[in-house]
Amino acid sequence: MSNTVEEIKTESGRNRNWIGVIWEQYSVLFALLVLVVFASVLSEYFLTVANITNILRQVSIVGILSLGMTFVIILGGIDLSVGSVLALSGTVVMAAQVNYASSIPVSILLGLLAGLLLGLVNGLLITYGKITAFIATLAMMTIARSLALYYADAGAISGMNSAYAKIGNNYALGIPIPVIIFAVMVFLSYVVLEKTVFGRHIYAVGGNTQAARLSAIPVFRVTILSYMICGLTAAIGSVIETSRLNSVSTSTSGNMYELDAIAAVIIGGASLAGGKGRILGTLFGVLILGVLSNVMNLLNISPYLQGVVKGVIIVAAVLLQRRE
Repeated sequence: MSNTVEEIKTESGRNRNWIGVIWEQYSVLFALLVLVVFASVLSEYFLTVANITNILRQVSIVGILSLGMTFVIILGGIDLSVGSVLALSGTVVMAAQVNYASSIPVSILLGLLAGLLLGLVNGLLITYGKITAFIATLAMMTIARSLALYYADAGAISGMNSAYAKIGNNYALGIPIPVIIFAVMVFLSYVVLEKTVFGRHIYAVGGNTQAARLSAIPVFRVTILSYMICGLTAAIGSVIETSRLNSVSTSTSGNMYELDAIAAVIIGGASLAGGKGRILGTLFGVLILGVLSNVMNLLNISPYLQGVVKGVIIVAAVLLQRRE
């Protein structure tokens, strides 16, 4: 009889383990599917092709920023400067075209280099400067925004290049170009994080920095490269945003994007303590935020209350992580 009881307990434990694994791996996907079902019931316009395309286009910029944020959060850090980096990179792109008559490829390259440079500075401050990620990126947030505001006198830089505007507004094979760029970035980020030695090093450093250092993992190099990737994704987001509008507003461009990016990564299952997170989880987190915003707009819910819903979702995601 005792053997039977033990077998039942063992089998029960295995079932709980399987349930825990399934929940940990797919809970964010389940949440997205449930949200989509409710949204389709609440609004007849939700599942239209035009609306789904609109959602994907709207989330593309924050989605790309969220991919870079995934790298630094898994590392055990955070980057509060991505919104301001986007604004400054966008200022570089538009200024190169409007004020210096640079070609589109050159102006884009300069914007991407600006994002990489700002990410490099963040990484150097955190590693060699031994400043916490929160403080270092908070300082960069104010510095980058101030530089953009100073250059444009807190105004906007507008262009007239219709060829550049095509990046943010045109379609390829019936799909918006920003969505294609986002999809490519998801694939590349997935490969780097999941299939390379560098990606494994990020998880190792985030899981236990001291153990990673004792294992001969170049902690400083991994950290610096991760923040450079985060800066680069912000710069890529700036290209999409400035091309969509053919201008950059130095005071509002990228405003609060860092919070949406962090929210998407956390909702996707990453831990602010580091060592945990997945690119696909971030993708689903981005889509959850996009669907939430879209359905609230369809239902004419005040934009001033939409932040409350996002906040509740973030808190719920963190509480669920603690129960695992």
